[in-house]
Amino acid sequence: MNNLFLSEDVMYKALLNKDRQFEGQFIIGVKTTGIFCRPSCTARKPKKENVEYFENSKEAMASGYRPCKVCKPLEMSGEIPIEIKNILKEIEAEPSQKITDYGLVKRGIEPSMVRRWFIKNHGMTFQAYQRLLRINNAFNKIRSGDKVIEAAFENGYDSLSGFNHTFKKATSVNPKDSFAKNILTYTRITTPLGPMMAVASENGICILEFTDRRMLETELKDIRRHFRSNILPGNSKFFEHLKIQLEEYFNGTRKEFDIPLETPGTDFRRQVWKILQTIPYGETRSYKAQAAALGNTNAVRAVANANGANRISIIIPCHRVIGEDGKLTGYGGGLWRKSWLLNHEKKNK
Repeated sequence: MNNLFLSEDVMYKALLNKDRQFEGQFIIGVKTTGIFCRPSCTARKPKKENVEYFENSKEAMASGYRPCKVCKPLEMSGEIPIEIKNILKEIEAEPSQKITDYGLVKRGIEPSMVRRWFIKNHGMTFQAYQRLLRINNAFNKIRSGDKVIEAAFENGYDSLSGFNHTFKKATSVNPKDSFAKNILTYTRITTPLGPMMAVASENGICILEFTDRRMLETELKDIRRHFRSNILPGNSKFFEHLKIQLEEYFNGTRKEFDIPLETPGTDFRRQVWKILQTIPYGETRSYKAQAAALGNTNAVRAVANANGANRISIIIPCHRVIGEDGKLTGYGGGLWRKSWLLNHEKKNK
């Protein structure tokens, strides 16, 4: 066991409970089988004396263990299945095409598997996802100067009336009025700590959260209200750079981000979020010290509330703020992720 900050009793209990909250915090090696697993592995559980603990898969493999075929520990948590990746590449490269259930079968893909994945990860069916992706693409085409009829036909619509109806239903505005409308775009990003959802406006990233964040639905509602816009799947000029920089961060090679952000909020909250970004990589600050940096040591509770209202995880590093006694408190993504992020930064500082 190397530098793990959890006790063996805690880790073994997590293994028995198949607790996903411990994903990314440790890997277990089973001495009797020679395999290594995630904490949440659903395979039969070994006896406590037959378990060895590692920080990561690399250490487990260096000790001679091979990856479990059940929990696939070499894949990132929430990894997109290769079949889904392939069809996502297809429809993003050519939004006008419509892949039906029959089309999935011809590609050797089970439609029910695709349907379940999209409902679980996007809250909609694959067909609904394709439809909204085409509308978002058409919206951007019209904003770029294309005529409505051109945008409709280029995105697979045979009927202009059908396109107008679908467009207005998805965006709450007629296609011809698109120039006066903003559309927020979202994507899903896989990380070692689970999938994240990124939402972008025309000016920058306005949400970056783990998909299991309890307040995510409230944040999405607030952002939609602020921008008076629906949120549609699609691409943004910011997403590719965001994915690259997050990957570098999790690899331990990036310590600062330069992704444009758009963070609507009160003046006080924006001040708090700005000060959060001054906390150096690998270091921590107490809520009291953060309040002092604002020039008001009595604002500790208000600072804590503003931290909790931060919608940009990792980039605006509220995970670096801890209690006055050094204990970890208050993190919307879960204290286990806060522990992992702080430990990760200390190791790579």
